[in-house]
Amino acid sequence: MLAGAEAFSSGAAAGAGTAGAPAVLLCHGFTGSPQGLRGWAQDLAAAGLSVCLPRLPGHGTSWQEMARTGWADWLGALEAELEQLRSRGHRVVVGGLSMGGGLALRLAADHPADVAGLVLVNPAVRLEDPRLAALPLLRRLGLLGRPGRERTAPAVGGDVAKPGAVELAYDRVPLRAAASMVEGLRGVARDLPLVHQPLVLLRSAADHVVPASSSALVLERVGSADVREEVLERSYHVATLDHDAARVSAATLDLVGRL
Repeated sequence: MLAGAEAFSSGAAAGAGTAGAPAVLLCHGFTGSPQGLRGWAQDLAAAGLSVCLPRLPGHGTSWQEMARTGWADWLGALEAELEQLRSRGHRVVVGGLSMGGGLALRLAADHPADVAGLVLVNPAVRLEDPRLAALPLLRRLGLLGRPGRERTAPAVGGDVAKPGAVELAYDRVPLRAAASMVEGLRGVARDLPLVHQPLVLLRSAADHVVPASSSALVLERVGSADVREEVLERSYHVATLDHDAARVSAATLDLVGRL
């Protein structure tokens, strides 16, 4: 495992906490690791919340290992954490960055009784790059490589405006894993009307990874009656490491306080 990529847990997620109390399940993005959300998690824990920030399968190790994983693995890991929190009687808010936001929406649509609210930071749901759109077909045709001979693309991590802030992410993207993500996010976009939980969406005014149309699609199509949007004027895509990181934590605490 890469140094700094360790999972984080406190309170209920660590086996403590009071039944019925709120807990927050956080999810990092594609090729990233818990490092990118650790400050968010620590802020919530310092405020007295139980927090679970897992490391998704294939992340925080090597892109070669990630190439052997896909959407079902990542979603399954989060579902297991959600089930653990709910088994202890906790109300669970799910937060996510980028692909983690897409996974959070998937959890909310599939487990409406288990997810009490959502905090989405630059959620990846719509990806406009036609090269990404072609990946699932290319994978089915066997054109994205095979184990031991993976095809990759340059990294997408590290979009941070704050000087000195560095995201721990891979320098290459395994394309078979990317194809799985694209397919998973298509399902999320289709099922947005199934999401009815209170939702806070924080989007960066300048995001060089996920298009603005992705957040717009979420806001337009979710079935939630309680939807709030905040624009982060000083941050790029990885807002949880950027100038507006404190606003992400504050918005989460506000949502938890309203539930």
